[in-house]
Amino acid sequence: MQKTVLITGATGGFGEAFAKKFSDEGYVLILHGRNSDKLATLKEQFPTCQTLCFDITDMDAITSALMDLSAVDVLINNAGGAIGLEPAYETELADWLMMINSNVSGLVAVTHAILPKMVAAGHGHIINIGSTAGNYVYPGGHVYNACKAFVKFFSGALRADLIDKNVRVTNIEPANVETEFSLKRFKGDEKRAASVYADTEVLQAEDIAESVYWAASQPAHVNISRMEIMSTTQANGPMAVHRKGE
Repeated sequence: MQKTVLITGATGGFGEAFAKKFSDEGYVLILHGRNSDKLATLKEQFPTCQTLCFDITDMDAITSALMDLSAVDVLINNAGGAIGLEPAYETELADWLMMINSNVSGLVAVTHAILPKMVAAGHGHIINIGSTAGNYVYPGGHVYNACKAFVKFFSGALRADLIDKNVRVTNIEPANVETEFSLKRFKGDEKRAASVYADTEVLQAEDIAESVYWAASQPAHVNISRMEIMSTTQANGPMAVHRKGE
């Protein structure tokens, strides 16, 4: 029987790559986004998909959209993102709250709606799109670092609760990937966003899609708990030390 995958944030670079990969592998697609025009474009690309249009920060909208949804085989919690890279003392509170609501509250609410159906069905796989930002802090990361650390530990805690339920949980932890992520982070500043990927070979969304599908395609008794993914041109750096006079 065909399996079903629900992808949140499907209108972004990661989401589109995930949709294509899982569609190519024969999955039935349920694609979420908050932009109806972009969802319509996805519908043209994947005519048989089901689309769900709601804001991932709207808890009531999440409940309404998912309450009647049949059990899905794979949930990919992909919606989220970062806003700003200023020091914590210069960041707008609204940016902090937006990151918490999209990366944490939305992910938790979607999981809460889907997980009981997986448990009742006796199978399922939750794949959370975390980040190396949840493993290594960096200047300007503050709340985004904290959000992705939450996702990592939430994923691990879910595994502890689901050990006897035949429901798998994976946290995918990409590093620098060339998508619209930086453009959104820098609020449309194209020059600043482009500088993130300049003069180096970084990961592409399709690379992460391959990793996500690989985790999902393992035998039912195999759970890939965490997967950290970097390009060969990136590594976590040494701990910084501030010197007097600098």
